[in-house]
Amino acid sequence: MTQPYETYAVSVAGVQRDLRLFEVADGVRIAIVNILGDTELTEAAAKALVPLIRERDPEVIVTAEAKSIPLAYEISAQMDIPYVVLRKAYKPYMGDALQSETLSITTGAPQTLYLDEKDRALVDNKRVALVDDVISTGSTLQGMRLIMNKAQARVVAEAAIFTEGERSQWTGVIALGHLPVWIDKK
Repeated sequence: MTQPYETYAVSVAGVQRDLRLFEVADGVRIAIVNILGDTELTEAAAKALVPLIRERDPEVIVTAEAKSIPLAYEISAQMDIPYVVLRKAYKPYMGDALQSETLSITTGAPQTLYLDEKDRALVDNKRVALVDDVISTGSTLQGMRLIMNKAQARVVAEAAIFTEGERSQWTGVIALGHLPVWIDKK
């Protein structure tokens, strides 16, 4: 049976997936990586990333809500270190939260990341690894960096399953693969 949409085939640590292409702006398409509910892919990606991240000796894994949470959890479990999730909505129980703004390519709108007051102690003066599923524009990564700077944490690694877009801008990122961006010529 053929799929009613175009896909892009990838392999992550031996796990094959066909990623659906999705238009994020007029004439611009990206391959959508969604590890939510995909235990096989999440575990394989974490297993491949852990030795590369471990070389940088982080004390805490940090990610942004939401799709990369399973990856951050699995990496933290395999490394036996805590993980922190930067939230995208402020809740009163978060207390004196730190914040920074980002612009995600998949939403196309500004978002704010929040570091819960209770999690500030986990990252204060610690070596942290920032983890995301895909790093595309770098906006979420920059937002995470800003909050870690405010929290006086030291970013020792930045990691993702994939980078996307201009490959040369991601040379410092630990990644298992790179995704192209499709620009339709009109």
